[in-house]
Amino acid sequence: MTSEKHQKKIAVINDLSGYGRCSLTVALPIISALKVQCCPVPTSILSNHTGFPTYFFDDYTEKMPLYIEQWKKLNLEFDGIYSGFLGSEEQITIVIDMIKEFKGPSTKVIIDPIMGDHGKPYQTYTPRMCCRMKELVCFGDIVTPNLTEACILTGREYRSAFNRSELSQMAEEIRAMGPKEVVITGVREGNYVVNVTAEADGTVRFLRTLRVGCERPGTGDVFSSIIAAQTVKGIPLREAAKKAAGFVKSCIVKSDELNVPVKNGVCFEELLSLLIGR
Repeated sequence: MTSEKHQKKIAVINDLSGYGRCSLTVALPIISALKVQCCPVPTSILSNHTGFPTYFFDDYTEKMPLYIEQWKKLNLEFDGIYSGFLGSEEQITIVIDMIKEFKGPSTKVIIDPIMGDHGKPYQTYTPRMCCRMKELVCFGDIVTPNLTEACILTGREYRSAFNRSELSQMAEEIRAMGPKEVVITGVREGNYVVNVTAEADGTVRFLRTLRVGCERPGTGDVFSSIIAAQTVKGIPLREAAKKAAGFVKSCIVKSDELNVPVKNGVCFEELLSLLIGR
């Protein structure tokens, strides 16, 4: 295949929810705004995310290998591979196989190990699936768990508060599984939200942002999509995490100003100019 004159591109493995601002409907515009091509690999199709009282759902597991096979035939290459929510053990296996197939010497693999929140795994996540997610994390260059997911990955009992020494140790334990860098996202510290970055050189940083508004679905997708796009462009993790945290905060403030219902996520569309530098 003739090599393009080169725009960065990321294969993004996640579900497509038509309404509610999460998953691929967040990743596509965010990554594109950061001038990186977003190439979706849908894991399922939903009319809207599952936080609504009713939804249509079509599992794409059986179709994923057929879809990916065409990319193999085309000899496609990617600067990044970014995986989000996965609905089954089989999908985890498919993603591992895809990473093995498409990861080149300079390809960044970003794993958002979406397994739970507020101290509990999601209903679909069995202990066996959590174990398989640890296996997938080993293939990541950058991993972005929230505090609940960091506890699951390290075998800790969840608490709403950990001191900085404990958070640092937790991040380093995840990094020891294989990823070069880790961000533990959304840790509450008084009136602040802290993102804990463990970088490739062993440096651990605590990046604080003033906490605003209420929690909304899709903010993790916004954060990880910015991390993915920035890091394939060579931006250091700490700078990418600062940009992501600041943007998420601005989106929450704007969503509250516009009275956007919480289930509808954050109205990031209003603020995309912040990402493109205008």
